[in-house]
Amino acid sequence: MHVELHPDYADSTPGKQARELISACVHCGFCLATCPTYLATRDERDSPRGRIYLVKQLLETGEASGRTHTHLDRCLTCRSCETTCPSGVEYGQLVDIGRDLMEQRVPRPLPQRGLRWLLRRGLTQPRLFGAGLRLGQWLRPLLPARVRRQIPARQLAGAVPTLQRERRMLLLQGCVQQAATPATNGSARRVFDRLGITLQPAPGAGCCGAVNYHLAAHADGLDDMRRNIDAWWPQLEAGAEAIVSSATGCGSMLRDYGRLLAHDRAYADKARRVSELARDIGEVLLGEDLGKLDINRTAGRIAVQTPCSLQHGMKLPNLITDVLARAGFDLAATADSHLCCGSAGTYSVLQPAMSRQLRDDKLRALTVDSPDLIASGNVGCQLHLGSAAQVPVVHWIELLDQGNASRQA
Repeated sequence: MHVELHPDYADSTPGKQARELISACVHCGFCLATCPTYLATRDERDSPRGRIYLVKQLLETGEASGRTHTHLDRCLTCRSCETTCPSGVEYGQLVDIGRDLMEQRVPRPLPQRGLRWLLRRGLTQPRLFGAGLRLGQWLRPLLPARVRRQIPARQLAGAVPTLQRERRMLLLQGCVQQAATPATNGSARRVFDRLGITLQPAPGAGCCGAVNYHLAAHADGLDDMRRNIDAWWPQLEAGAEAIVSSATGCGSMLRDYGRLLAHDRAYADKARRVSELARDIGEVLLGEDLGKLDINRTAGRIAVQTPCSLQHGMKLPNLITDVLARAGFDLAATADSHLCCGSAGTYSVLQPAMSRQLRDDKLRALTVDSPDLIASGNVGCQLHLGSAAQVPVVHWIELLDQGNASRQA
Protein backbone atom coordinates (compact mmCIF):
# COMPACT_ATOMS: atom_id res chain seq x y z
CA MET A 1 0.00 0.00 0.00
CA HIS A 2 1.56 3.30 -1.13
CA VAL A 3 1.55 6.37 1.12
CA GLU A 4 2.28 9.89 -0.11
CA LEU A 5 3.25 11.77 3.03
CA HIS A 6 1.70 15.15 3.78
CA PRO A 7 4.31 17.94 4.13
CA ASP A 8 3.75 17.93 7.91
CA TYR A 9 5.05 14.35 8.05
CA ALA A 10 7.44 14.23 5.09
CA ASP A 11 10.51 14.86 7.25
CA SER A 12 9.31 13.25 10.49
CA THR A 13 10.73 9.97 11.71
CA PRO A 14 7.34 8.63 12.89
CA GLY A 15 5.79 9.53 9.53
CA LYS A 16 8.49 7.70 7.62
CA GLN A 17 8.29 4.70 9.94
CA ALA A 18 4.51 4.52 9.52
CA ARG A 19 4.82 4.78 5.74
CA GLU A 20 7.25 1.88 5.68
CA LEU A 21 5.02 -0.25 7.91
CA ILE A 22 1.93 0.48 5.82
CA SER A 23 3.77 -0.35 2.60
CA ALA A 24 3.79 -4.04 3.60
CA CYS A 25 -0.03 -4.19 3.67
CA VAL A 26 -1.65 -5.58 0.50
CA HIS A 27 -5.18 -5.04 1.92
CA CYS A 28 -6.01 -8.75 1.49
CA GLY A 29 -8.37 -8.78 4.47
CA PHE A 30 -7.09 -11.96 6.09
CA CYS A 31 -6.77 -10.02 9.34
CA LEU A 32 -10.51 -9.47 9.56
CA ALA A 33 -11.15 -13.11 10.43
CA THR A 34 -8.98 -12.96 13.56
CA CYS A 35 -9.65 -9.41 14.80
CA PRO A 36 -11.83 -9.57 17.93
CA THR A 37 -13.26 -6.07 17.55
CA TYR A 38 -14.16 -6.51 13.88
CA LEU A 39 -15.83 -9.82 14.65
CA ALA A 40 -17.84 -8.04 17.36
CA THR A 41 -18.89 -4.93 15.39
CA ARG A 42 -18.49 -5.92 11.71
CA ASP A 43 -17.34 -2.34 11.13
CA GLU A 44 -14.39 -2.19 8.72
CA ARG A 45 -12.96 0.72 10.71
CA ASP A 46 -12.70 -1.62 13.71
CA SER A 47 -10.45 -3.98 11.76
CA PRO A 48 -6.67 -3.78 11.30
CA ARG A 49 -7.14 -3.02 7.61
CA GLY A 50 -9.61 -0.26 8.37
CA ARG A 51 -7.35 1.28 11.01
CA ILE A 52 -4.42 1.16 8.61
CA TYR A 53 -6.51 3.18 6.16
CA LEU A 54 -7.34 5.70 8.89
CA VAL A 55 -3.64 6.17 9.73
CA LYS A 56 -2.85 6.38 6.01
CA GLN A 57 -5.46 9.12 5.62
CA LEU A 58 -3.90 11.09 8.46
CA LEU A 59 -0.42 10.75 6.97
CA GLU A 60 -1.55 11.82 3.50
CA THR A 61 -3.94 14.65 4.35
CA GLY A 62 -2.66 15.86 7.71
CA GLU A 63 -6.26 15.78 8.91
CA ALA A 64 -8.35 13.49 11.08
CA SER A 65 -11.33 13.65 13.43
CA GLY A 66 -12.27 12.26 16.78
CA ARG A 67 -13.73 9.25 14.97
CA THR A 68 -10.20 8.14 14.18
CA HIS A 69 -9.47 8.23 17.92
CA THR A 70 -12.58 6.12 18.47
CA HIS A 71 -11.54 3.32 16.14
CA LEU A 72 -7.87 3.32 17.16
CA ASP A 73 -8.98 3.25 20.81
CA ARG A 74 -11.12 0.19 20.16
CA CYS A 75 -8.05 -1.73 19.02
CA LEU A 76 -6.89 -4.13 21.74
CA THR A 77 -3.33 -4.25 20.34
CA CYS A 78 -3.69 -8.01 20.73
CA ARG A 79 -1.69 -8.44 17.51
CA SER A 80 -3.68 -11.47 16.43
CA CYS A 81 -3.67 -9.86 12.99
CA GLU A 82 0.14 -10.10 12.90
CA THR A 83 -0.04 -13.87 13.39
CA THR A 84 -2.56 -14.09 10.55
CA CYS A 85 -1.02 -11.60 8.11
CA PRO A 86 0.67 -13.29 5.11
CA SER A 87 2.61 -10.10 4.33
CA GLY A 88 4.19 -9.69 7.77
CA VAL A 89 2.66 -6.30 8.57
CA GLU A 90 3.95 -5.18 11.98
CA TYR A 91 0.62 -3.73 12.98
CA GLY A 92 1.43 -3.29 16.68
CA GLN A 93 4.19 -0.82 15.86
CA LEU A 94 1.96 1.00 13.38
CA VAL A 95 -0.97 1.48 15.75
CA ASP A 96 1.37 2.84 18.45
CA ILE A 97 2.71 5.42 15.98
CA GLY A 98 -0.79 6.24 14.74
CA ARG A 99 -2.06 6.83 18.26
CA ASP A 100 0.87 9.07 19.07
CA LEU A 101 0.33 11.16 15.92
CA MET A 102 -3.37 11.43 16.70
CA GLU A 103 -2.71 12.74 20.22
CA GLN A 104 -0.72 15.57 18.66
CA ARG A 105 -3.10 16.28 15.79
CA VAL A 106 -6.49 15.91 17.49
CA PRO A 107 -6.33 16.68 21.23
CA ARG A 108 -8.79 14.73 23.33
CA PRO A 109 -11.52 16.28 25.48
CA LEU A 110 -10.34 17.12 28.99
CA PRO A 111 -12.21 14.27 30.75
CA GLN A 112 -10.52 11.70 28.49
CA ARG A 113 -7.11 13.24 29.04
CA GLY A 114 -7.71 13.28 32.78
CA LEU A 115 -8.72 9.61 32.94
CA ARG A 116 -5.70 8.54 30.90
CA TRP A 117 -3.40 10.58 33.12
CA LEU A 118 -4.87 8.94 36.22
CA LEU A 119 -4.40 5.48 34.74
CA ARG A 120 -0.81 6.20 33.78
CA ARG A 121 0.02 7.54 37.21
CA GLY A 122 -2.06 5.16 39.30
CA LEU A 123 -1.24 1.85 37.62
CA THR A 124 2.50 2.41 37.28
CA GLN A 125 3.11 3.17 40.96
CA PRO A 126 2.64 -0.03 42.99
CA ARG A 127 2.40 1.73 46.35
CA LEU A 128 -0.29 4.12 45.14
CA PHE A 129 -2.21 1.38 43.36
CA GLY A 130 -1.80 -0.92 46.36
CA ALA A 131 -3.24 1.67 48.74
CA GLY A 132 -6.28 2.16 46.51
CA LEU A 133 -6.75 -1.58 46.14
CA ARG A 134 -6.56 -2.16 49.91
CA LEU A 135 -9.24 0.49 50.43
CA GLY A 136 -11.43 -1.19 47.81
CA GLN A 137 -10.90 -4.60 49.41
CA TRP A 138 -11.81 -3.20 52.83
CA LEU A 139 -15.02 -1.69 51.43
CA ARG A 140 -15.75 -4.66 49.18
CA PRO A 141 -18.58 -6.17 51.25
CA LEU A 142 -20.45 -2.86 51.13
CA LEU A 143 -20.19 -2.32 47.37
CA PRO A 144 -22.74 -3.27 44.68
CA ALA A 145 -22.22 -6.77 43.27
CA ARG A 146 -21.07 -5.51 39.87
CA VAL A 147 -18.37 -3.35 41.45
CA ARG A 148 -17.46 -5.99 44.02
CA ARG A 149 -16.64 -8.49 41.27
CA GLN A 150 -14.03 -6.11 39.85
CA ILE A 151 -12.06 -6.01 43.11
CA PRO A 152 -9.90 -9.11 43.62
CA ALA A 153 -9.75 -10.76 47.01
CA ARG A 154 -6.58 -10.13 48.95
CA GLN A 155 -3.69 -12.52 48.35
CA LEU A 156 -0.59 -13.37 50.35
CA ALA A 157 2.74 -13.91 48.64
CA GLY A 158 3.88 -16.52 51.15
CA ALA A 159 7.39 -17.06 52.43
CA VAL A 160 10.20 -15.78 50.22
CA PRO A 161 13.31 -18.00 49.87
CA THR A 162 16.28 -16.57 51.73
CA LEU A 163 19.05 -18.89 50.52
CA GLN A 164 21.12 -17.33 47.71
CA ARG A 165 21.66 -19.85 44.93
CA GLU A 166 24.68 -19.91 42.65
CA ARG A 167 22.46 -19.21 39.63
CA ARG A 168 20.73 -15.82 39.67
CA MET A 169 18.09 -14.21 37.47
CA LEU A 170 16.46 -10.80 37.79
CA LEU A 171 12.72 -10.72 38.46
CA LEU A 172 10.55 -7.96 37.03
CA GLN A 173 7.93 -7.64 39.74
CA GLY A 174 5.37 -5.69 37.73
CA CYS A 175 3.07 -2.87 38.83
CA VAL A 176 -0.49 -4.08 39.39
CA GLN A 177 0.78 -7.59 40.02
CA GLN A 178 2.71 -6.62 43.16
CA ALA A 179 -0.47 -5.48 44.87
CA ALA A 180 -3.25 -7.49 43.25
CA THR A 181 -1.68 -10.94 42.72
CA PRO A 182 1.47 -11.19 44.88
CA ALA A 183 1.02 -14.98 44.98
CA THR A 184 2.30 -15.10 41.40
CA ASN A 185 5.81 -13.85 42.08
CA GLY A 186 5.86 -15.57 45.45
CA SER A 187 5.20 -18.88 43.71
CA ALA A 188 7.73 -18.11 40.99
CA ARG A 189 10.48 -17.40 43.51
CA ARG A 190 9.79 -20.63 45.43
CA VAL A 191 9.61 -22.76 42.27
CA PHE A 192 12.85 -21.34 40.90
CA ASP A 193 14.50 -21.77 44.29
CA ARG A 194 13.71 -25.48 44.26
CA LEU A 195 15.37 -25.63 40.85
CA GLY A 196 18.50 -23.97 42.21
CA ILE A 197 17.86 -20.47 40.84
CA THR A 198 17.47 -17.28 42.85
CA LEU A 199 14.92 -14.87 41.38
CA GLN A 200 16.12 -11.49 42.56
CA PRO A 201 14.16 -8.22 42.23
CA ALA A 202 16.29 -5.21 41.35
CA PRO A 203 15.94 -2.15 43.60
CA GLY A 204 14.99 0.82 41.49
CA ALA A 205 13.23 -1.13 38.74
CA GLY A 206 9.59 -0.29 38.14
CA CYS A 207 6.94 -0.36 35.44
CA CYS A 208 8.12 -1.97 32.21
CA GLY A 209 6.84 1.03 30.24
CA ALA A 210 3.87 -0.64 28.56
CA VAL A 211 1.14 1.42 30.26
CA ASN A 212 2.64 4.76 29.28
CA TYR A 213 3.80 3.72 25.84
CA HIS A 214 0.53 2.09 24.75
CA LEU A 215 -1.42 5.13 25.97
CA ALA A 216 0.64 7.27 23.55
CA ALA A 217 2.81 8.78 26.31
CA HIS A 218 5.91 7.60 24.48
CA ALA A 219 8.43 9.83 26.25
CA ASP A 220 7.30 8.61 29.66
CA GLY A 221 7.33 5.01 28.49
CA LEU A 222 10.89 5.33 27.22
CA ASP A 223 11.91 6.89 30.52
CA ASP A 224 10.46 3.86 32.31
CA MET A 225 12.64 1.64 30.14
CA ARG A 226 15.79 3.67 30.79
CA ARG A 227 15.16 3.57 34.54
CA ASN A 228 14.85 -0.21 34.44
CA ILE A 229 18.00 -0.62 32.40
CA ASP A 230 19.90 1.50 34.92
CA ALA A 231 18.56 -0.68 37.75
CA TRP A 232 19.36 -3.98 36.03
CA TRP A 233 22.68 -3.23 34.40
CA PRO A 234 24.98 -3.60 37.44
CA GLN A 235 23.46 -7.00 38.24
CA LEU A 236 23.69 -8.14 34.63
CA GLU A 237 27.35 -7.22 34.65
CA ALA A 238 27.71 -9.17 37.90
CA GLY A 239 26.46 -12.37 36.27
CA ALA A 240 22.65 -12.45 36.34
CA GLU A 241 21.61 -14.91 33.63
CA ALA A 242 18.34 -13.36 32.49
CA ILE A 243 15.58 -10.86 33.20
CA VAL A 244 12.51 -12.91 34.01
CA SER A 245 8.88 -11.83 33.93
CA SER A 246 5.79 -13.69 35.12
CA ALA A 247 3.45 -11.26 33.33
CA THR A 248 3.46 -11.81 29.60
CA GLY A 249 2.41 -8.22 28.88
CA CYS A 250 5.59 -7.02 30.56
CA GLY A 251 7.65 -9.75 28.91
CA SER A 252 6.46 -8.70 25.47
CA MET A 253 7.46 -5.10 26.18
CA LEU A 254 10.93 -6.13 27.43
CA ARG A 255 11.56 -7.75 24.07
CA ASP A 256 10.88 -4.41 22.41
CA TYR A 257 13.39 -2.39 24.45
CA GLY A 258 16.11 -2.82 21.85
CA ARG A 259 13.91 -1.57 19.01
CA LEU A 260 12.32 1.28 20.92
CA LEU A 261 15.63 2.64 22.25
CA ALA A 262 17.67 1.98 19.12
CA HIS A 263 17.81 5.75 18.47
CA ASP A 264 19.25 6.49 21.93
CA ARG A 265 23.04 6.40 21.74
CA ALA A 266 23.41 6.16 25.51
CA TYR A 267 21.03 3.19 25.86
CA ALA A 268 20.81 1.43 22.49
CA ASP A 269 23.40 -1.28 23.20
CA LYS A 270 22.17 -1.89 26.73
CA ALA A 271 18.54 -2.00 25.58
CA ARG A 272 19.39 -4.54 22.91
CA ARG A 273 21.12 -6.68 25.53
CA VAL A 274 18.13 -6.46 27.85
CA SER A 275 15.84 -7.65 25.05
CA GLU A 276 18.16 -10.55 24.35
CA LEU A 277 18.11 -11.60 28.01
CA ALA A 278 14.35 -11.17 28.55
CA ARG A 279 12.60 -14.47 29.34
CA ASP A 280 9.14 -15.52 30.37
CA ILE A 281 9.25 -17.80 33.40
CA GLY A 282 7.87 -20.60 31.23
CA GLU A 283 10.80 -20.39 28.83
CA VAL A 284 13.19 -20.90 31.71
CA LEU A 285 11.22 -23.78 33.20
CA LEU A 286 11.09 -25.71 29.92
CA GLY A 287 14.87 -25.92 30.10
CA GLU A 288 14.91 -27.21 33.70
CA ASP A 289 14.23 -30.56 35.35
CA LEU A 290 10.65 -30.24 36.61
CA GLY A 291 11.06 -33.59 38.34
CA LYS A 292 12.79 -31.70 41.14
CA LEU A 293 9.50 -30.03 42.05
CA ASP A 294 7.07 -31.45 44.57
CA ILE A 295 3.94 -30.75 42.54
CA ASN A 296 0.41 -31.10 43.87
CA ARG A 297 -1.71 -32.20 40.89
CA THR A 298 -5.08 -32.33 42.64
CA ALA A 299 -6.39 -29.09 41.10
CA GLY A 300 -8.43 -31.07 38.58
CA ARG A 301 -8.77 -30.31 34.87
CA ILE A 302 -7.05 -27.10 33.78
CA ALA A 303 -8.19 -24.81 30.95
CA VAL A 304 -5.26 -22.74 29.71
CA GLN A 305 -5.77 -19.15 28.62
CA THR A 306 -2.73 -18.07 26.61
CA PRO A 307 -2.50 -14.25 26.73
CA CYS A 308 -2.25 -12.39 23.43
CA SER A 309 1.08 -10.90 24.50
CA LEU A 310 2.47 -14.44 24.75
CA GLN A 311 1.06 -15.97 21.59
CA HIS A 312 1.06 -12.99 19.21
CA GLY A 313 3.62 -10.67 20.82
CA MET A 314 6.25 -13.17 21.96
CA LYS A 315 5.23 -15.84 19.41
CA LEU A 316 5.03 -18.60 22.06
CA PRO A 317 1.45 -19.88 21.70
CA ASN A 318 2.07 -23.29 23.29
CA LEU A 319 4.38 -22.30 26.13
CA ILE A 320 1.95 -22.62 29.06
CA THR A 321 0.35 -25.83 27.81
CA ASP A 322 3.80 -27.33 27.18
CA VAL A 323 4.97 -26.57 30.73
CA LEU A 324 1.80 -27.81 32.41
CA ALA A 325 1.60 -30.94 30.27
CA ARG A 326 5.23 -31.72 31.03
CA ALA A 327 4.47 -31.22 34.73
CA GLY A 328 1.73 -33.84 34.50
CA PHE A 329 -1.47 -31.75 34.72
CA ASP A 330 -4.75 -32.77 33.09
CA LEU A 331 -5.52 -30.09 30.49
CA ALA A 332 -9.05 -29.38 29.31
CA ALA A 333 -9.92 -28.58 25.71
CA THR A 334 -10.68 -24.94 24.80
CA ALA A 335 -11.95 -23.07 21.74
CA ASP A 336 -10.83 -19.95 19.87
CA SER A 337 -7.54 -19.78 21.74
CA HIS A 338 -6.26 -17.04 19.40
CA LEU A 339 -8.90 -14.50 20.44
CA CYS A 340 -8.36 -11.84 23.13
CA CYS A 341 -10.09 -11.95 26.51
CA GLY A 342 -10.68 -8.18 26.43
CA SER A 343 -8.34 -7.17 29.24
CA ALA A 344 -5.54 -5.63 27.16
CA GLY A 345 -3.92 -3.45 29.81
CA THR A 346 -6.09 -0.37 30.38
CA TYR A 347 -8.62 -1.43 27.74
CA SER A 348 -11.04 -2.89 30.27
CA VAL A 349 -11.29 0.56 31.89
CA LEU A 350 -11.35 2.67 28.72
CA GLN A 351 -13.60 0.37 26.64
CA PRO A 352 -15.69 -1.42 29.28
CA ALA A 353 -18.61 -2.55 27.10
CA MET A 354 -16.45 -4.15 24.42
CA SER A 355 -14.13 -5.56 27.07
CA ARG A 356 -16.99 -7.29 28.89
CA GLN A 357 -18.35 -8.74 25.66
CA LEU A 358 -14.96 -10.19 24.73
CA ARG A 359 -14.48 -11.50 28.28
CA ASP A 360 -17.78 -13.35 28.24
CA ASP A 361 -17.02 -14.82 24.81
CA LYS A 362 -13.62 -15.94 26.07
CA LEU A 363 -15.06 -17.57 29.18
CA ARG A 364 -17.48 -19.58 27.04
CA ALA A 365 -14.55 -20.70 24.89
CA LEU A 366 -12.47 -21.63 27.92
CA THR A 367 -15.20 -23.67 29.60
CA VAL A 368 -16.43 -25.81 26.70
CA ASP A 369 -14.81 -28.85 28.34
CA SER A 370 -16.03 -28.11 31.89
CA PRO A 371 -12.67 -27.36 33.54
CA ASP A 372 -12.18 -27.14 37.28
CA LEU A 373 -9.83 -24.19 37.00
CA ILE A 374 -8.53 -21.64 34.46
CA ALA A 375 -4.81 -20.89 34.30
CA SER A 376 -3.49 -17.71 32.71
CA GLY A 377 -0.05 -16.18 32.25
CA ASN A 378 -0.81 -12.49 32.67
CA VAL A 379 -2.17 -10.55 35.62
CA GLY A 380 -4.60 -8.46 33.57
CA CYS A 381 -6.17 -11.50 31.93
CA GLN A 382 -6.31 -13.31 35.26
CA LEU A 383 -8.15 -10.48 37.03
CA HIS A 384 -10.44 -9.73 34.08
CA LEU A 385 -11.55 -13.33 33.61
CA GLY A 386 -11.75 -13.87 37.35
CA SER A 387 -14.29 -11.07 37.68
CA ALA A 388 -16.91 -13.20 35.91
CA ALA A 389 -15.68 -16.80 35.85
CA GLN A 390 -17.59 -19.55 37.61
CA VAL A 391 -14.35 -21.44 38.37
CA PRO A 392 -11.13 -20.14 39.95
CA VAL A 393 -8.68 -18.26 37.72
CA VAL A 394 -5.01 -18.38 38.75
CA HIS A 395 -1.59 -17.77 37.29
CA TRP A 396 -0.23 -21.10 36.07
CA ILE A 397 2.99 -20.83 38.10
CA GLU A 398 0.90 -21.26 41.24
CA LEU A 399 0.10 -24.80 40.10
CA LEU A 400 3.77 -25.72 40.26
CA ASP A 401 4.23 -24.23 43.71
CA GLN A 402 4.58 -26.71 46.54
CA GLY A 403 1.52 -27.35 48.69
CA ASN A 404 -1.29 -25.45 47.02
CA ALA A 405 -2.32 -23.46 43.96
CA SER A 406 -3.53 -20.23 45.56
CA ARG A 407 -2.87 -18.23 48.71
CA GLN A 408 -5.77 -15.97 49.50
CA ALA A 409 -6.62 -14.27 52.76
